[in-house]
Parts: sequence; C-alpha cells; structure tokens
Amino acid sequence: MPGGRPTKYKEEYNEQAYKLCLLGATDKSLADFFEIDEATVNRWKLEYPEFCESLKRGKVIADTEIAQSLYQRAKGYSHPEDKIFVHDGLPVIVPTEKHYPPDTGAAMAWLKNRKPDSWSDTQKLELTGADGGPVDVRIAGMSDEELEKLLED
Repeated sequence: MPGGRPTKYKEEYNEQAYKLCLLGATDKSLADFFEIDEATVNRWKLEYPEFCESLKRGKVIADTEIAQSLYQRAKGYSHPEDKIFVHDGLPVIVPTEKHYPPDTGAAMAWLKNRKPDSWSDTQKLELTGADGGPVDVRIAGMSDEELEKLLED
C-alpha cells in the first residue's frame, strides 16, 4: 500500500478541466483552480489517463478555434448581417453583408509563428573567435565602450 497523503483527484475533475481548457486554462491555472500545485496536475495526467485526455481535448479545441479566428482575421472575411431601420414608424430588416478587411497585425502574428525563418523580427548573429569556434556573447545592453573593447579582443 503506497504511503503519502490521499489524492484530491475526483472523477468530476475531468469535465471541469475540459471546460476550463476550452476557456484557455493552462496547467498553472488548473492547479490554482483545483487548489493544488502544478506538479500534482502533471502527476494526475500520468495517473489518470482520462484526466490527461480531457486536458488535451479542451486545449486542442481551444487552440484550433483561436487559430481559425486568427487566420480569418489575417485574410479578411465577410458574413451576412441584418440591418434594422425604421421607415414610416415600422421596423424594416435589410439583409446585408458585413466585411472585415485583412488585419496586418493578425497576418504578421500568423506568419511569424508559421514561418519564423522568413518573418521573425529577431536576427540571428553568430560570432566566431580567433580559433574559428563559436563565441557566446550577449551584446544587448552593452555600452559603446564595452562593444569596442569586445571588438578589439
């Protein structure tokens, strides 16, 4: 018989975790919700396959819906929309089409994640030492004097 404290896990946590993941919950926020630590969430994933599957299902659905929304926003889209007017004191419903133009911010987010080699804002800089081997140098935040000294060495 294993020692230690009895588990707080309950079978109804599967459905709760699934719904929380649909809302974007992370393992950390699940731990907060269930009043446990994140290591316990990870242990439950191993010990209770149905719990692990609930998390995966919820996270995949949520991520897919967000990806679809981002994609639609990036390329622009249209949808039917009813406009309601009042004419001679009576409501009149006019079917129209609402158009959303492409959003460059959404397009950039999409491209940076899908094609980071082509669309990343960061540049990779490789320095080599006198021996031709790589040099691990962090230059961000260095003063001009420090950079000049580094180039002299």
